[in-house]
Amino acid sequence: MARIENANSVIGEGSVFEGKFYIAGSLKIDGKFEGEIRTEEALVVGETGKVKTNIAAREVILSGTLIGDINAREDVKISATGRMLGDINAPNLHLAEGVVLSGTVNITGGQKKDVKKIVEESFGADKELDKKGIT
Repeated sequence: MARIENANSVIGEGSVFEGKFYIAGSLKIDGKFEGEIRTEEALVVGETGKVKTNIAAREVILSGTLIGDINAREDVKISATGRMLGDINAPNLHLAEGVVLSGTVNITGGQKKDVKKIVEESFGADKELDKKGIT
């Protein structure tokens, strides 16, 4: 996981940013953001952060509020204070007790293959169930 101290750009508490934010490094949001974010590194939404956008990042750490989808290449971590309305696509998801989340979650486990296909193939691998009519 990215460390919050390593953020090379910050939208501070009490600040409001609307628009497009493209960043090469990591970003921490403690204020309010609405628009479009693209980063190759980590996006951290602090406890006071309020974000309305779809996020594409290497990893996402959510402790504040997000309205939008997350597409992470590595990890998504939502702390107990995290609130989210949107979908998550990531190889790994870490949820703390107390998280509030409404949306679809698609965890790939790092697999490149379609997750639905992996599960269906795993289920269908037991031919004995098929023969007994259990499937």
